[in-house]
Amino acid sequence: MEIMKKIKPGEIFMGRLSHGADLLEEITGFCTEKGIRLGRVEAIGAVQRARLAYYDQKTREYLFFTLDQAMEIAKLTGNISLKDDQPMVHAHVTLADSAGNAYGGHLAPGTVIFACELIIESYEGAVFERKFDAETGLPLWDRS
Repeated sequence: MEIMKKIKPGEIFMGRLSHGADLLEEITGFCTEKGIRLGRVEAIGAVQRARLAYYDQKTREYLFFTLDQAMEIAKLTGNISLKDDQPMVHAHVTLADSAGNAYGGHLAPGTVIFACELIIESYEGAVFERKFDAETGLPLWDRS
């Protein structure tokens, strides 16, 4: 069972996302439109509100929470791979409020963009397909 796979750099995309759009849906839509099936994503900016999740390892469920306030995107990082043969963006985000308090978690649909500058690095090579992992209960990269 191979743990690491060799990939090659592809194209790099930089741009600004749409004010008022859903952050995760906007990134995923761009990947689908451009045929990006493997890559890395990072972003900075601000959101009008955020919906994040924490994966409870005991119950094997995502616990969603909403931050209904304007916040800065201190760091968004993630990857792009395939799930059910479609691009899937798996991203985590750290957000900061006006007092500098940080909140973080798994980026979920429902996060509304105020302003966002995004970089996507696409890769070529091995396929990274997400499949159910019985050990964790998560859709992780298949290692076969």
